[in-house]
Amino acid sequence: MPKERLSVVVTRRLPDVVEARLTELFDTELRTDDTPMSRDELIEAMTRADVLVPTITDQIDAAMLAHAGERVKLIANYGAGVDNIDVSTARQRGILVSNTPGVTTEDTADMAMALILGVTRRIPEGLAVMQAGRWEGWAPTAFLGGRVGGRRLGILGMGRIGQAVARRANAFGMQVHYHNRRRLRPQVEEELHATYWESLDQMVSRMDVISINCPHTPSTFHLMNARRLKLMKPSAVLVNTSRGEVVDENALTRMLRAGEIAGAGLDVYEHGTDINPRLRDLENVVLLPQMGSATVEGRIEMGEKVIINIKTFDDGHRPPDLVVPSML
Repeated sequence: MPKERLSVVVTRRLPDVVEARLTELFDTELRTDDTPMSRDELIEAMTRADVLVPTITDQIDAAMLAHAGERVKLIANYGAGVDNIDVSTARQRGILVSNTPGVTTEDTADMAMALILGVTRRIPEGLAVMQAGRWEGWAPTAFLGGRVGGRRLGILGMGRIGQAVARRANAFGMQVHYHNRRRLRPQVEEELHATYWESLDQMVSRMDVISINCPHTPSTFHLMNARRLKLMKPSAVLVNTSRGEVVDENALTRMLRAGEIAGAGLDVYEHGTDINPRLRDLENVVLLPQMGSATVEGRIEMGEKVIINIKTFDDGHRPPDLVVPSML
């Protein structure tokens, strides 16, 4: 008899080619509209599926997992971050968790560089004037930004994405500095022309641009808190394409409004879509709707990793992108 196909429930709309391949390989239930599942819908999905394919917008906590029943055996997260899933509780209940690491590295680094340029060269301000039809012609002192070349870039978190940002910054003539849990090997530092700072406070106080590229963990929550933000130079800008929770958003807003920080470029927010309205009103801030990984190629590659993880699990082997609590 042929092997019974795995039951897979997908919580959000995915690229067509990904959905088509999932349907070919598994008994797949797709989401008909592109809205997040409710808490109750997620719990119910786990009771009828062997594999759940959530996204980073789906919060799967211990209480939900307690109601999941015995059927679900794999949560194949569509995304690199897994802070939306209680991995420890899942493993205790015999549920494996996988993710899609490495796929969005280049795309997110591109966006970090775009935000650096957007803030320092005041691109959104110029765009707003053009769209409103208020441009009256070139002037010697209009929309004066700052030259990127020669500026000191401090990268907070020198993993895959941080290193990709460093390579781009080198091409723009920036001086690369970084703080990381572990210092990079000397040959990697040499390749990236990167200077290591053991003290985050000392690095922050000397940089022209801070790029946040570390994950959200208990130890990085509000790593850029009010005290540390006050160490930044008044002429410095902060860019975040990682996780909103790493920055105290209210403190950042107050300092931007007071002119204590020159500008900010944000693609992620501490409270999801609930963004401080005072932050939205500032001209020296570039806000994007979590576009860092939003490329067609990246989204398809993420889906391919999800499929490989499920197929490997279905074949009785360890998913290649298995997440274990010790990794977090």
